[in-house]
Parts: sequence; C-alpha cells; structure tokens
Amino acid sequence: MRTILVALCILADLGGMAARATELKPDTAAAFDRYVRAMEARMDQETGRDQFLVVDRLPDTRRTETYAQLKNGQVYIEAMSAREGDRPIKVPSGLIHHWAGVIFIPEATYSEVKEVLRDYDCHEDTYKPQIRKSKLIERNGDESKVYFQFFNHSIVTVIINANFDVRDTQFGPGRFQTVTRSTRIAEVENADSPNEHEKPVGNDHGYMWRLYSYWRIEEKDGGVYVQNESVSLSRTVPALLAFIVNPLVKSIPRNVLAHLLTDTRNAVEKAAAKPAVPATESPKNERTGVGSAEIFGSANGVSGVGQSPAWIGARDNLLTGSAGLEAWRPGRLCVHLRMTNSCRRLVTAVVPMPISAFSKVKPTPSRSLGA
Repeated sequence: MRTILVALCILADLGGMAARATELKPDTAAAFDRYVRAMEARMDQETGRDQFLVVDRLPDTRRTETYAQLKNGQVYIEAMSAREGDRPIKVPSGLIHHWAGVIFIPEATYSEVKEVLRDYDCHEDTYKPQIRKSKLIERNGDESKVYFQFFNHSIVTVIINANFDVRDTQFGPGRFQTVTRSTRIAEVENADSPNEHEKPVGNDHGYMWRLYSYWRIEEKDGGVYVQNESVSLSRTVPALLAFIVNPLVKSIPRNVLAHLLTDTRNAVEKAAAKPAVPATESPKNERTGVGSAEIFGSANGVSGVGQSPAWIGARDNLLTGSAGLEAWRPGRLCVHLRMTNSCRRLVTAVVPMPISAFSKVKPTPSRSLGA
C-alpha cells in the first residue's frame, strides 16, 4: 500500500496533476477483478502442484539457494504479474501493484504465527506506523470483518479508512492461508481535526482503490515460513511524470514488504517470549480479579509487603503481570499493578483498597478493582 501512497504523493507535489480528484471507472474496477481471478487461479494451480509458497516454483538450484538464504535470516521479494493465457491484463485508467515476499521464523510454531496474523486488534501495534488503527469487527468461524486505518507521510500526509472481508483456509497440517479483500476504501481529509471527513468513495486522489492481501504460512525446517502476496489498484501515472514515478513503484515495495514481514517475525518472537498465564487463573466471563497476595501484620499495621503474579480479565481481553501491596495508611493498602495486555501495551495503576480485602486469599474474580 505504501508503494502507491509514496509514488502518488510525489505526483501531488509536482504541479498538482495528481491532486485533482479522480473517479474510479467501472471498466477499471472490472479489469482489476479479472486480474485477481487470474492471480487466484495461478495460486490454486501451484498449490495443487505442492508449490504452496512462491519460492517453491523456482528452478531446483535457485530454490535450494533461496531456502538457504531464508533460513539465514534474509527476506525474499519478487515482483509478480498475472496473465490471461499468454496475454497481460490491461487495466484502463489504473495501475496494478503486485508483489510477494517470504520470510522464515526459526523455532516458531504454526499456531504462534497464526495467532499474530489473526489478532487484528493488535495490528496497529504490530505494523505501526503504516497501520494507524485496527479493529476486529466480527468473527464467524473462518470468516471475519476487520477495519484498518492506513497512514503514510512522505511529501504529504495520506490517511485511508479501509474495511475488509477476511477468509481463513486450512491446507492440511501446518499450512494456512488468510485472505483479506477490501470492501470499502475511503480517503480521509483533515484527520484529527474538527473538520475531519472522508472523500467520496471512488472519487478521490486515487492513491488506493482496491487492496487484496494473501498471507500463507507453512511450518517446516524447524520453524515457520511466512508469505505475503498483495495486489492493489491505484490511478495511472501521468505520462510526463512516469519516468520519475515508475522507478519508485518498482523499488519502494521491496523495502515496504521487507518491513511488513520483519514486523510479523518480531511480533511472533515477542509473543513467544511472553510469560504464559496459568490456566487456573484465566477468567472465562466478563469478570475482574487479582491474583493471590499475602500480607503480614494486623488490620491497623502492616509489617511487610506482598508480591505475586496477577491477572485482570474483561471478556477476552486479558491483562497479565504483577500486583504489589504496600502500606498506604492504617487500615488501607495500595495495590500497585504493572500489567500488559494481549497487544503487549503496558498498563500501570495504583489502586487504594481496605486491608480487609486481603488476607491470604486466592483469586477472587467477582471483586472489582474500582471498588
């Protein structure tokens, strides 16, 4: 996505040719749909030949070298192109941006990578600053609806609201695919101001009209290979400026895709290092509690401090960390919380509570911390 934004932001600065609103025409959208059908047909054929990743279709020697480079920490990036038979697919008044990349995460598991990719509420942390906001709207089995707000600042600032339909598919043991298809893309003007508003859908600067993203993961070789193949649609480049923009369209995606895959690897490794929550302390419903803590002394004087693991739960959003107790005044204690949520955001709080609330107790899920 940033490929499109950077290139077209440069156009906007070079005399305003791209600054004028451009309408997405029906034949442009139809050509993109034809392109996607051809691309997905190719992916299905390659999967049927046991070529689940794009590197699997490389010649033997090149494939062996590429796998060795991936296991050595490098990222594989390739410009892609879909065709109908032997013919390229022409897109009138539009540009197709189609790239694929693969990375290897050693010692990772299939489940760990899958969890990071499907944790949409945390994507604004995993992939910042390119994703400014993220939200899982609903999930029904292997289908989901999600919202992202994309951000780019190069010559001008571009913010885009986008809704996606997501479909997850299992391809046997250790193989998984998740596909996100844009259903609505709107450019935001005057973001974070009282005059913030969206431009009409399909009648904007044409930075991005469509975005389909295909994630594939495969567990083997002592880790997990992660692949992203994305195809997007933008407005065309004016012929007078094509010699400036075209090199950017070809070079920028490599860095952007490499960062996307590296961010994914970092998130998986960070999640793997996160302490596990004991199963006996996991809340199941919309309840709140603090883990066990032990204090010493009487109701009017405290001679020691208790410290223990703790959790705070609300629906499926679980905070984990530690809770420390210390004397605040006679008959009162302070609970010092240092927690992280599922997105690894740090949450701290100091909560005064009566000393009678603590006396060598086990977790009490029904007690509210705000009481």
